[in-house]
Amino acid sequence: MGVRKCGCHPQGCCSDPQLPCQGVPPGARLSPFPPPATTLRGRAPRPGSARGVYSSGSNHPAVCYGLTFFPQYLAKLSSVGSISEEETCEKLKGLIQRQVQMCKRNLEVMDSVRRGAQLAIEECQYQFRNRRWNCSTLDSLPVFGKVVTQGTREAAFVYAISSAGVAFAVTRACSSGELEKCGCDRTVHGVSPQGFQWSGCSDNIAYGVAFSQSFVDVRERSKGASSSRALMNLHNNEAGRKAILTHMRVECKCHGVSGSCEVKTCWRAVPPFRQVGHALKEKFDGATEVEPRRVGSSRALVPRNAQFKPHTDEDLVYLEPSPDFCEQDMRSGVLGTRGRTCNKTSKAIDGCELLCCGRGFHTAQVELAERCSCKFHWCCFVKCRQCQRLVELHTCR
Repeated sequence: MGVRKCGCHPQGCCSDPQLPCQGVPPGARLSPFPPPATTLRGRAPRPGSARGVYSSGSNHPAVCYGLTFFPQYLAKLSSVGSISEEETCEKLKGLIQRQVQMCKRNLEVMDSVRRGAQLAIEECQYQFRNRRWNCSTLDSLPVFGKVVTQGTREAAFVYAISSAGVAFAVTRACSSGELEKCGCDRTVHGVSPQGFQWSGCSDNIAYGVAFSQSFVDVRERSKGASSSRALMNLHNNEAGRKAILTHMRVECKCHGVSGSCEVKTCWRAVPPFRQVGHALKEKFDGATEVEPRRVGSSRALVPRNAQFKPHTDEDLVYLEPSPDFCEQDMRSGVLGTRGRTCNKTSKAIDGCELLCCGRGFHTAQVELAERCSCKFHWCCFVKCRQCQRLVELHTCR
């Protein structure tokens, strides 16, 4: 089985208390994304006090054994090795037949698809690390739980960041020479209106977007144009890819004597994926609730509230309102926020008042062991001391 980071949810490991965490004692509660250089050392609480912490026994973040991956139809990709044989495509549960056929015809691209999927999960968990729904993943299909099987704005974000991740990873693989079927974008050449020379290796975003459309969208298109959820997913898939296209950058290098810029050559590059995640997070916050209506001879999604302006191709859309995610409801796939780490001084959504849904919070004195007083020794290593300091840890009741 694949190995993935723990900490998606504080209860148990990666939202499932039955999954064993490596180096974490049963019942330990972990805050999302513990600092990699920090070790929490265990100490039994004294009677009447809230002092006590947990130890991983190493300087590495706790990990648990399970599957990580993004939309339910690609969930198994990260749990296998290199996808280099056609038989592997048949073993990827959750793919429809047309995706299996594409996998067999594009074996060299599938490792990039897997990297893009993992990138999407990591970005989702980063963007929502302080929200009630923190993009937790499960060891079953769908990996994001039942939340993404509903037409909520959380599902909209998952589909958008997933399709963007595939397009991004395939594009970068083209530019780095990993794939025989594509390379640099040779359509970008000549002299620009600004006077610089197009040169270097421009990222072939057209190929990455086209592959994402073919592979990711085929599942929704197989449902037929009459499905409201298929229309929603297809729109959000495209919005994810648009987030890359609209943030493409121009990178340049100067040539000349002593670093002068007598000649400047430039190329087009995809933005950092963190920038794509930020852009889609803003679209999530301003997502439009829609409903299907007959427009001419076809069905389309239109704003449920007629007072709202029509959404664009870059906006996220959803069909159903989201739950509040406060209390655990496994039938709906809601894990709740009990045990989540909160910020006592913040008035935002990561603050204890909002994150804990008014239930209050526990406060514990935690002793952190971390590296300090690091010195470089010739040659060539860095030696650090272990320092301890006490901090307050607040967790939702």
